[in-house]
Amino acid sequence: MKTDKQLKNDILAELRWEPSVNAEQIGVEVKDGIVTLAGHVNSYVEKWAAEEATQKVSGVRALAVEMDVRLPSLSERTDADIARSADSALEWTTYLPKDSIKIQAEGGWVTLSGEVAWEYQRQAALGAVRHLMGVTGISNNILIKSKVSANGVKADISEALKRRAIIDSQKIKVDVQGADVTLSGTVDNWGERELARHSAWGTAGVQNVQNNIIVSS
Repeated sequence: MKTDKQLKNDILAELRWEPSVNAEQIGVEVKDGIVTLAGHVNSYVEKWAAEEATQKVSGVRALAVEMDVRLPSLSERTDADIARSADSALEWTTYLPKDSIKIQAEGGWVTLSGEVAWEYQRQAALGAVRHLMGVTGISNNILIKSKVSANGVKADISEALKRRAIIDSQKIKVDVQGADVTLSGTVDNWGERELARHSAWGTAGVQNVQNNIIVSS
């Protein structure tokens, strides 16, 4: 098991290795495996990349993000420009039904709302606007329509966990209430925790996933 100092050094090395991140602008603190990222970054996509890079490091038990986005003057755009670009990005880079997603931009922060059938569509909408110039943050309020029964959702998730060969999947408990799924239990690393979450979101009808799985190392 890594010490907090070892984990911090590994995270700093990962951030320096990630080409889309300026590691010099990001502060890292670690206590009992819980990581806090702080500082200022130049774009929302850089903030997102820093979070993704940190979560790949073995030993991270939880992540708190206190970074903010400070756009360079050349990257600043009006909310109207951002909204138009987001609308075009959704049209050209996703297969979502036209007008199924509503876009609101305020102070560079983009809010997405509407309804889709699957989580991958919800994530596709997020990915379409993440890289747009001028965006300082995104709230993904898109809802997923329910399609299947609670028993069906639970069975689908359990089978997916078995197919994906998560080590000792019996340690993961799946609880379904309506279209809401709660995952609990213990896994060996963050990657297994994310794989379980992805398995839950990959099931038709799931509207919310609460991931309470604990990383043991």
